[in-house]
Amino acid sequence: MSDVLQEGRVVSVNVSADTGTVKRAVPTIVIDEQGIQNDAHAGPGHRQVSLLSQERIDAFAKEIGRAIRPGEFAENVTTQNVDLGRVALLDRLRVGAAELEVTQIGKPCHGEGCAIFREVGRCVMPKEGIFCRVIDGGPVHPGDAVRHVARPLRFLVITVSDRASRGQYEDRSGPEVQRCIEEHFKGKRWHVEIETDVLPDDAAKLQQRLERARDAGIDVIFTTGGTGVGPRDVTPDVVTTIADKLIPGIMEHIRVKYGADYPNALLSRGVAAVADETLVYALPGSVKAVGEYMSEILRTVEHAIAMLHGLGHASAD
Repeated sequence: MSDVLQEGRVVSVNVSADTGTVKRAVPTIVIDEQGIQNDAHAGPGHRQVSLLSQERIDAFAKEIGRAIRPGEFAENVTTQNVDLGRVALLDRLRVGAAELEVTQIGKPCHGEGCAIFREVGRCVMPKEGIFCRVIDGGPVHPGDAVRHVARPLRFLVITVSDRASRGQYEDRSGPEVQRCIEEHFKGKRWHVEIETDVLPDDAAKLQQRLERARDAGIDVIFTTGGTGVGPRDVTPDVVTTIADKLIPGIMEHIRVKYGADYPNALLSRGVAAVADETLVYALPGSVKAVGEYMSEILRTVEHAIAMLHGLGHASAD
């Protein structure tokens, strides 16, 4: 877990007996594995605790010309001096004695069931609300510290090539994978870290590297190279060996899409898989093919990450 990015405080803690209603401020809340005791949102699931910043409430109050009390937007915890716009999915928020994991950013407003929406026709929760599930429980009071701890989304890009590993060939496909990742996540609310490696077409070495990355909690692995039918093309076979589940649809789609115009693309044996909580994608080695594969894979990768972590529908735009 990374260092604390921001630190602020709790302004108010708020509960309600029914969902979709204004919450009332209380002197203290107790968070347990089900969420907040005596709150309507307590129970299993990924939206056990909600947070909204006092700064955003104040700005909205100024826009509509009336005071807004903590809890009117149905948030459980009203914060101050923490820019919740910098909070990303899977980050941790240490709130008082509790620790929360961010599982969703924003949600549909209750519409006519929301008092402020009925009054002014809009609400801040769809874009500003932060929703969490409980990692560790404990009491929370107004004045308690709020600490924002980043949880990076970790990528590993492995180029599998005898020549590149010996320095006889400039690796261009690995950097292209990295460029595609960076471009896709630019402006999104994730903290992205990318590690790179170059290996020979050696099944044992590749398997050891993949297993080490999986065990270290890498979120997504992209390999490039070794997906053909040549005698040293072993990448898909190794990925399949460590996989708990295969995800055939994405690669089948890519082969059909590009194979219609370029029949040789149908010879690629690229695979997509899940190993524990790590997504693994084996891509061909050409720069052109990398661009084609990444443009399709990146359309689904965030949803796949959310599914692996049990987040349901979770926006990070």
